Amino acid sequence: MTSEVPRPDPAERELLARSIETAIEFRRKALERVQASRSADAIKLLRQALRALPVTSGNPEAIMVRIRVLATLAFAEAETGSVADGLVHLGTASDLVSGLPEGRLRAALRGLIDHQHGAILLRTKQPAKSLELFDRAIPMLERAEDSPAANPELLAVAYMNRGVAYQELGVPGPAELDMLACLSLATKHDLPTIKGMAQGNLGEIAQLVGDIPAALAHHAEAERAFRVIAPVRVARTQIDQAKALLAAGVPDEAARHLDDALPVLREHRDSQDLAEAELARAAAALLQGELEQARSLAGSAHRRLVKRGSAPWAEVAALTKMQAEIAIALDGGPSNASPAKAAKLAERLGEVGLTDEAAKATMLGVRLALRHRSTATAEKLLTRVPPPRKIAPIDHKMLLRLCRAELAVAKGDRRKALTEARAGLAQLSRARDRMGGLDLLSGTAVHGFQLGNLAVGLMLDGARTQADARRLLAWQERTRAQVYRYEPLPVIDDPTLSAKITELRGVLRLLQHARLGRRPVATLERRQVALQREVSRLGWHNSQWGRPRPVCSPEEIIEQLGDRALISFAGPADTLAAVVVSNGRAELVRLGPLEKALEVAKQLHADLDALAPDELMAPLAAAVSVSARRRLTELDELLRPVINLIGDRELVVVPGGGLYQVPWGSLPSLHGRPVSVAPSATAWVGSASRQAQADGADVVLVCGPGLPESVTELQRLRAIYPNAVVLDGDAATTGAVLSAMDGARLVHVAAHGTHEPANALFSRLELADGGLIAHELAQLRHPPEHVVLASCELALSNIRPGDEALGFAGALLASGSRTVVAAVCRVGDRSSAETMTEYHRWLAADGSGARDLAEAMTDYHTRLASGTDPATALAQATAADPLRRPFICLGAG
Repeated sequence: MTSEVPRPDPAERELLARSIETAIEFRRKALERVQASRSADAIKLLRQALRALPVTSGNPEAIMVRIRVLATLAFAEAETGSVADGLVHLGTASDLVSGLPEGRLRAALRGLIDHQHGAILLRTKQPAKSLELFDRAIPMLERAEDSPAANPELLAVAYMNRGVAYQELGVPGPAELDMLACLSLATKHDLPTIKGMAQGNLGEIAQLVGDIPAALAHHAEAERAFRVIAPVRVARTQIDQAKALLAAGVPDEAARHLDDALPVLREHRDSQDLAEAELARAAAALLQGELEQARSLAGSAHRRLVKRGSAPWAEVAALTKMQAEIAIALDGGPSNASPAKAAKLAERLGEVGLTDEAAKATMLGVRLALRHRSTATAEKLLTRVPPPRKIAPIDHKMLLRLCRAELAVAKGDRRKALTEARAGLAQLSRARDRMGGLDLLSGTAVHGFQLGNLAVGLMLDGARTQADARRLLAWQERTRAQVYRYEPLPVIDDPTLSAKITELRGVLRLLQHARLGRRPVATLERRQVALQREVSRLGWHNSQWGRPRPVCSPEEIIEQLGDRALISFAGPADTLAAVVVSNGRAELVRLGPLEKALEVAKQLHADLDALAPDELMAPLAAAVSVSARRRLTELDELLRPVINLIGDRELVVVPGGGLYQVPWGSLPSLHGRPVSVAPSATAWVGSASRQAQADGADVVLVCGPGLPESVTELQRLRAIYPNAVVLDGDAATTGAVLSAMDGARLVHVAAHGTHEPANALFSRLELADGGLIAHELAQLRHPPEHVVLASCELALSNIRPGDEALGFAGALLASGSRTVVAAVCRVGDRSSAETMTEYHRWLAADGSGARDLAEAMTDYHTRLASGTDPATALAQATAADPLRRPFICLGAG
């Protein structure tokens, strides 16, 4: 006798169908939450899906839906809670798959489970194990194509995740192929979120091979897409952008990206992304010198990752925390870091397959051992560090060079230390050559800052002879102001960048009016910040800023100087020193305490700022003048040994650091002496030897708004240059001025100026339609040969590691202008007008007044070729009132 399994009646079948439909809908919504990095919300929906399904059912469709729900739940649980809990759900799903009959459906579901398992391992930094699972999953998912079991979305994600695994393993070629396969599927099946994720991953692959501009371009494209289709994923993209910016040495901007992302990630309780963001923010804090903040953030990330059960990532967090601890120790602060702890951490990192991170931990131990004067321990640890891979990050390569150099110093092998420094700086130079935009180009120096300081310090300590002074000058040139040795490449028009700059200009103008009218400005300020960031990003996407020129040798510098003298201030040290080149000889002069010199320069700058207003009350002006003269005398006395060496020669000054703010012509010993200021001797040689490429107007005169008619120099300059192109009033727009500047020989701008200390490339000239910002100068095909900025503060610069000085005047020099005359302090309208009128009379007619323009300009260019006349004209124009005429001649004088 046989028994039959009772068939469900129609009501039961309908109830089961509704249950399955409900579960499918819950899972669909959960998948949207997972893709939007909202795993905590997804878990609630997936649990509702499981509750909607019957607990026991032999229905194949119900089993299939349960398997898919469990697989998605496994990943979501691993993201927000415990990896172990996630893997339990996968185990349950795997058991259910084993009970299904052979066929495409079973293969597709097995591919799903293997993929989810691989994705969880990938997120816990186990790329080798995850790669094995993806290699199994992808063929099974492909087998299901063109069948009811097909899942093109999952297949696209599988290709993407396998690409990420290859990327984590440092294999960019296969990583890119898989990412392009993912993009193709996402485009074919209209999967915009996955397409955006693949775009971001292409950015990480570009970063892996050192192409930071391409990486930032990919990330920006992904972010634009996510702001429309999945706003919550923007935070993840900001983490990736920040990592690329950190690789380029731009920690301030990286920190701003992460400070935007962290609140969003905390709100949605995404523990993995939140921990990664905290680690990246800790790395930014390390580069910014905020060591306690770095230690705190890394500690928070470590606790989060331990709770999550992600051992490899937890060890990475421990490494970041130790890096902060060791930086604190090397800075002389309290820290419990030790070489033994670093070695143990390296072992743990190696055990979980993180060889690069293990090497970094070992190198940190080397530095700490050297700090403790344990040379033998440092040497033993260093033998454990393998040679860096070709695709190793530049900061990893620089750290290894630094460890080798510091060990060589500890062993008394100065030659080997300098060899390591030379090789490291050459590696850094090759990385810099691939950067786009001045921001990235200058930021790269941070990775070689300590190595360069070590080399210059060694040369400074041992310098005794003229040959030593020459070698010191050569090292200074290798380590400072590398931005200015690039010949800019042809301009690429970017309508998007132009539109953003135009919008920013309008916002800045509205802000100015709102502040004057005492109206609320918070909304406008937020828009200003957002636009500045967008302009910066678009500037980063240039594939390359320019073609690098070799660093000049001391012999080349001496040859170009001729009868001039050069003072190149040396560092790092507690003592201010300078290499003085004069009459074909190089000598090192030690001048006194560096800290005192910088403090006097700072006080002098404050005094001159206070003296600037034209209508300053006489008693106050007298008191401040006394103070300013005292500061000038102090600096003058400090420099007396140098002045005695150079006699009455025309002078080129390479200041460095806080000395950039000194108006050198105001020093008593330098009154009336031609002085040119340059960010490096190489930069000065480049400017002095630059061939004229002007193909526009001979002279352009610009007058911005808001200047008192009684003091403006424009009418006087029209008499000196009667055929000049004149832009004033409503005609002095940013577009008209940029157009007139392009290819001009001489441009004079009388306008109010603003130096932006937070981001110097947003320093600006105020024109009829708003500010002309420094970023826009890169649009000039042929920058003007000679620019006079009769404005406040526009010779000021932000000083980055490696004496990378950027500001409005600096952007002109970097873009290719030969000479820029500008003020390092505030300056009154009347003082500026008087100085500039005298300057142009001397420039055009040797001080004798106006004459025929053709004759004046012919003579001007003859004299300009010698590199002396603008500096001479400025020296004559400022000598009459050095306290109120703080102008300097930048570039080739």
